[in-house]
Amino acid sequence: MSERVENSDIAIKEFEPVIGLEIHAQLKTRTKLFCSCPIQFGAPPNTLVCPVCLGLPGALPVLNKKAVEFAVKVAIALNMKINNVSFFARKNYFYPDLPKGYQITQYKTPIAEDGYLDIIVEGRKKRIGIERLTLEEDAGKMIHDAPGLNEKSLIDFNRSGVPLVEIVTKPDISSPEEASEFFSLLRNTLIYLDVNDGNMEEGNLRCDANVSLKELGKDEFGTRTEIKNINSFKFLKLALKFEIERHKRKILDGERIILETRTFNPATGETVVMRTKEEAHDYRYFPEPDLPPLFISDEFIEKTKKEIPELPSSKIERYMADFELGEDQAKALVQSRELSDYFEEVVKKTSIPKKSANWILGDVMKYINENNIDISSYPVSPSSLSELILEVEKGKIPRNIGRDYLQIMAKEGKGLKEVIAERGGLLDESSLRTLIEEVVKENQKPLEEWLKGKTQVFGFFMGEVMKRSKGKADANIVKKLVKEILDEFSNSRRD
Repeated sequence: MSERVENSDIAIKEFEPVIGLEIHAQLKTRTKLFCSCPIQFGAPPNTLVCPVCLGLPGALPVLNKKAVEFAVKVAIALNMKINNVSFFARKNYFYPDLPKGYQITQYKTPIAEDGYLDIIVEGRKKRIGIERLTLEEDAGKMIHDAPGLNEKSLIDFNRSGVPLVEIVTKPDISSPEEASEFFSLLRNTLIYLDVNDGNMEEGNLRCDANVSLKELGKDEFGTRTEIKNINSFKFLKLALKFEIERHKRKILDGERIILETRTFNPATGETVVMRTKEEAHDYRYFPEPDLPPLFISDEFIEKTKKEIPELPSSKIERYMADFELGEDQAKALVQSRELSDYFEEVVKKTSIPKKSANWILGDVMKYINENNIDISSYPVSPSSLSELILEVEKGKIPRNIGRDYLQIMAKEGKGLKEVIAERGGLLDESSLRTLIEEVVKENQKPLEEWLKGKTQVFGFFMGEVMKRSKGKADANIVKKLVKEILDEFSNSRRD
């Protein structure tokens, strides 16, 4: 419920959003964070559990070493200071899917602090600070919408105890577009590190957004609200846009912003209240007595640094600088490590990055999307695509014919030379002229319309010629010849 502010400053007209993100990413370990239960999405409910992840009396946690290694990789990729000693803590709160009544997480001394990730939005580079990275366990999953429940809820504890890293940004984000770009780049970074699948539909990557407004040019932040469990870049942008406008309206109407947690409804495009916000001290954090301090040596950190691949942020900048690609092209090509590797293999052979990028982001991605596969399953190798691109650039194969050839290569698994041999090569101008003359003579009614000045029938003749050529004609040459031959008919009629 809103509360009206007495003597509010109605003259405020300009605001600056202040946004911070809290992102939870499940780590791709084989087993849970503190027990040996396997991790498997979609397993039958409550089959991947044990006394530890169910919080039964007397069960003691044992830390998963691989989860620590993955968390350190993420911290390095995010340019963070890794603490040689960190501590686990109990975050106490009651919720049905939290079997112990507390979550094992980190509090005052997390595994890493004070990092950053550089984003590029509309050609402008901006550094987003990262406050901390904590290693913690996930909760179970509440099921409210299963058929036949009769307004009851169920709990699946399979997810309980799955390792998470929580990544908390500083309030450096100033627009929904920046927030969406940061979340997208972070997702790609985690995928490149092979520590997270990036599958938001399965819940292994989730985002909470904190947003407030401040007067433009002033330092004091307004009251914030939190939007929970956003699972797409589009929804994050829409939720923030709605919430920013809601804050503006309330402030200008002289009402107070309430500190609260909200959720985004994609169907309406609006956020709605879940609960009033609890402060951190309500969780009664205290040190986890069943786990010793976590020690991470400098030698281990240095060893892990050598395992970090070139990351998306670096590739985007390199593609824009070295290959002169546009921002959107560069970002699209680093969506996965496999796609960027495919692109770079093609560029090695063609030495024409822009046109190679156009082929991949156009025809290649069209086939991939239509067939619901990824680049690793694409049937045309980088070498075969490079061969086709070079033949087109040399003028030996028209661009439109090359596109047809690529589709055949992908659908039938054939090489370029085999496709050319089967298609019998392109028709020369003499053969095309004969074909066009036949088409014109066999279609007297459209010809009469052309002679009367109805130029729209030109497309009819083009279509007929291309259809009869069975993919063996260069559309540009056909267009030129059709125009010449129709003009010849017009001139002969005038004579």
